[in-house]
Amino acid sequence: MSEIKRCGIITICGRPNVGKSTLTNALVGEKVAIVTNKPQTTRNRICGIRNRGESQFVFVDTPGLHKARTRLGDYMVNVVKESVADVDGIMLVVEPIPHIGAPEEQLIGRIKSLGCPSVLVINKVDTLEHKEELLQVIQTYGQAHDFSAVVPISAKTGEGVEELLHVLEGFLPEGPQLFPEDMTSDQPERQMMAEILREKLLLCLDKEIPHGTAVEITRFAEREDEVVEVEATIYCEKNSHKGIIIGKGGAMLKKVSTLARQDMERFMGTKIYLQTWVKVKENWRDNPAAIQNFGYKGE
Repeated sequence: MSEIKRCGIITICGRPNVGKSTLTNALVGEKVAIVTNKPQTTRNRICGIRNRGESQFVFVDTPGLHKARTRLGDYMVNVVKESVADVDGIMLVVEPIPHIGAPEEQLIGRIKSLGCPSVLVINKVDTLEHKEELLQVIQTYGQAHDFSAVVPISAKTGEGVEELLHVLEGFLPEGPQLFPEDMTSDQPERQMMAEILREKLLLCLDKEIPHGTAVEITRFAEREDEVVEVEATIYCEKNSHKGIIIGKGGAMLKKVSTLARQDMERFMGTKIYLQTWVKVKENWRDNPAAIQNFGYKGE
C-alpha cells in the first residue's frame, strides 16, 4: 500500500433521486449507501472512504435538498446545510436536463458563498439518446456558475467515474489519512444493518408507507460459530401500514427480511441470523425523541 500523502473531504449534493447514493457506492467501490428509485432514501450523512494511490477521499453523501414537511425533514435539510461547509470540494450532481431548478439554484448559491472547488457531475448520461444534448446542459450550468470542472458520468454503469476521481484528486490538500486503510464507511455496522433493512422496505413497498418507517436494531451479536444474530424492529405510523408491511400470511415481511439478510451477509462477509418485528409508533416523524432514538442525531 502507498503511503497516504493527500486526504480531503468531498461533499456530494443534489436534489433527491439524482443518483447520489449510487455515485457514492461507485466512487468507494462497494456499497456504503442505500439505493432505491424513491426520493429521500438517504437520511443520515454517510461517509464513504476510498484510498487510491497516495490519496484518501472521504465522501459525504447528503440527503437531497427538499422542502421539509416534518421534523425529520427539517433534520435532513440541516444535515445538507452542515455538510456543504468545511469541505475541500463539492460535487453538484444533476440530471442531464438543460434547466436549473430551485434546489440546484440554492445549492449553487451555497457553493458560491463557500468559494471552494466544485465539480458539476452530470449523471445518467447513459439515458441520453443524442450526446449533443449534453452540451446544452453544460452551457446552461456554465452560465450559472464557473465550476472547476464538468464531468459527465453514469453512476449506474461506471462510465466517467475514474475521470471524476482524477479531477477530485486535485482538490485534496496534503495531509495524513483520516481513516484506517480497511475502512470504507464511518457508519457503525449496527446502523448499516438498519439502513439495509430500510432499503428493502423502500424497494418492496409502495409509495408513502416506507417513508413512515424506521428501523431499530435491538440486538447485534456475534456467536462463537461466527454467525451474527441481528434482531430488528420496524416502526410504522399506522396499524393499516403494519398489516401491509407484514403482508398476507407474513409474506411481505418474509420477502423484505430475506432480501435484507442476503445483503447483510454480503456486507458483513458472514452468515446472518435475522429476526424482524413490526410495531406501530404513531407520528414518530414529528416526535423529536423518536427521531433521535432512531439514530437521526444532529451534528
